[in-house]
Amino acid sequence: MLHATVNGKKTMDLNWDGQSTEGKLNDVAFVWDALHSSPEHMHVLHQNKSYNVEVVQLNAESKEAIIKVNGNKYTVQLKDRFDDLLKSLGMESVGDKKLKDLKAPMPGLVLDILVAEGTVVEKDTPLLILEAMKMENVIKSPAAGTVKKVNAIKGNAVEKNAVLLEFV
Repeated sequence: MLHATVNGKKTMDLNWDGQSTEGKLNDVAFVWDALHSSPEHMHVLHQNKSYNVEVVQLNAESKEAIIKVNGNKYTVQLKDRFDDLLKSLGMESVGDKKLKDLKAPMPGLVLDILVAEGTVVEKDTPLLILEAMKMENVIKSPAAGTVKKVNAIKGNAVEKNAVLLEFV
């Protein structure tokens, strides 16, 4: 049994093994016919209706996918029985990364700093822009956190592994 949350709003119970052409959605049986044209694209027939489905992005670690169905984008978050068990035990955030500091992934020039001390950031929030080999690289947060100190200075060069930002 999976719990699927679509676009952060609608939650559905999905009982499907991921391989067969049948299952249950909110305890209602479904049958579909699917033809895979590539690993990311498939054509689905369900109740005499045709759907073109594309997996735009898949993050197995967070169990989140962005899919397009007939051109409309949907963000789908999946939770299984193990996620439910961890939540019931109050341990759902045990595996979350604790952000301590952000180091320069390469030597470069700090072009812009996009956050200030005290800024609360989520995973993938742009933090700063680092120029390396004439390319601008947007450095994003690897996890959620709060900026404690900004060590980087706009316009200054930094070495690889230099601490750019510190987090609470």
